[in-house]
Amino acid sequence: MARSTYISGNLTQKQIGFMLLLDDYEMDIFTLQDLKEQLGGQADDINELVENLVHKNILSRIERGKYCRYNFRDEKVIGSFLIPDGAIAYWSALHHYGLTERFPNTVFVQTTKAKQDKSVFGVYYKFVKINKSRQGGIVTEGYGNHSYRITSPEKTIADCFDLTQYSGGYAELIRAFAIATLDSDRLIEACRALHNLAVTKRMGYLAELCGKKELSRFIDFAKKQVNEKYNLLDPVGSEEGPFINDWKLRLNIPEENITGIINDQY
Repeated sequence: MARSTYISGNLTQKQIGFMLLLDDYEMDIFTLQDLKEQLGGQADDINELVENLVHKNILSRIERGKYCRYNFRDEKVIGSFLIPDGAIAYWSALHHYGLTERFPNTVFVQTTKAKQDKSVFGVYYKFVKINKSRQGGIVTEGYGNHSYRITSPEKTIADCFDLTQYSGGYAELIRAFAIATLDSDRLIEACRALHNLAVTKRMGYLAELCGKKELSRFIDFAKKQVNEKYNLLDPVGSEEGPFINDWKLRLNIPEENITGIINDQY
């Protein structure tokens, strides 16, 4: 990152020096604790210095103790920064991977911590709390201070089938599954972490219907998980439709409609 030139009669020499230090350390988003650890002995009066720069619209406050440069607005970086173990997930991750053209108005963040939903710089963040045992399948994207955590494609798909209300719509999710390039082993791992047999059966049925040969190991795994209980293909749909004995599913979406959704690819 190139060092910026700070010319303003509004800034003191100490404030200019501080901003140049941020340039040197390539810090665009940070906590007060980050600054204190990074700057060491140069961190005297850091709270007051940062708040003065916020007042002068040089820095922006994200929330208490968390700040960024005034023009920094990367939603994925901010979303995963808002909570220590946060990861961009669900519909937001589907869109990131190009698996949906529908743009979510909310940034979905998965976390094992409880955090209230909030708006930051006009963007709404929805925090979805999960059990720690379901947390695997996280990858890091971006670089340096601009890096962020996001669920892998396999975990994203499995999570969306698990909590369909955060997926952008069931038809859109079926289409996303059809076009996604997925790894059998990682998808199996994601399903094992969820402990949701209905989700495994639904994805196994769809993988077989789509003819996804790369998921043959996953299909075999899913067939071994089939129990005696019938589940609806669309969990929020009506109790109707034919029963598929091999998968113990009730097709409350006609198979010709599913095929139409699959073939209606971007």
